[in-house]
Amino acid sequence: MSEQPPYLRIADELRQRIAEHVWEPGDRLPSRAQIGQECGVGENVVRRAQELLISQGVLEGRAGSGTYVAEPRERVRVVRSSAREQPSGSPFRQDMKALRRQSDWESRTDARVPAPAEIATRLGIAEGEPCVRTTYEFLADGKPVQLSTSWEPYAVTGGTLVVLPEGGPHAGAGVVNRMAEIGVTISHAVEQPEPRHATAEEASLLGIQKAALVTHIRRTYYSDDGRPVETADIVVPAAHCEIVYEIPINR
Repeated sequence: MSEQPPYLRIADELRQRIAEHVWEPGDRLPSRAQIGQECGVGENVVRRAQELLISQGVLEGRAGSGTYVAEPRERVRVVRSSAREQPSGSPFRQDMKALRRQSDWESRTDARVPAPAEIATRLGIAEGEPCVRTTYEFLADGKPVQLSTSWEPYAVTGGTLVVLPEGGPHAGAGVVNRMAEIGVTISHAVEQPEPRHATAEEASLLGIQKAALVTHIRRTYYSDDGRPVETADIVVPAAHCEIVYEIPINR
């Protein structure tokens, strides 16, 4: 039988110290150099062990601060379904209300941003055509649980009251409801989820480390004439969120 890799042994050691309350939730771990010296391994081995525990939700990384024992945190259930779009507002807010979580989000919108090649392909427009780009950080009880970058062709919403997704009289109403205000009916959405590792920027925003697993969802909304009217890249940390797909049955 092959010997257990060193980083798994160190991960077990760190997990054991937490179980024995040597470190409590919220405590900052000693430096990697110190842990490595105590356990007789190099810093890279400690780093791999910590990254594994972060991906499992045992530890959490804080950019520029260090690695901490994660507070007990119930996984947030994120339901994906176009049927959940309601006139009352954001599906995310509805999901958090159902879980008795306080919901909020921070956003930034830039108008007339040239569409990158991949986004242009997804929207069925020429590369470089102007789009409205909005970046989001969604929060549950004040903690980040989801990132999203949305792109809408400026040709669809330009000059209307819904050109800014988070501004004007229909701010925060969601894509389906906003598009309905300008006579565009959303017929369906297509989503493509895939697992990958978080980028440095995503890890910093989500409070996880770069090696942590996330689910990357590429979503595109289509109007009833088959035209793509919005596409987004949604990033959800695997350790903190459970993604569920709800499939409506038409009778």
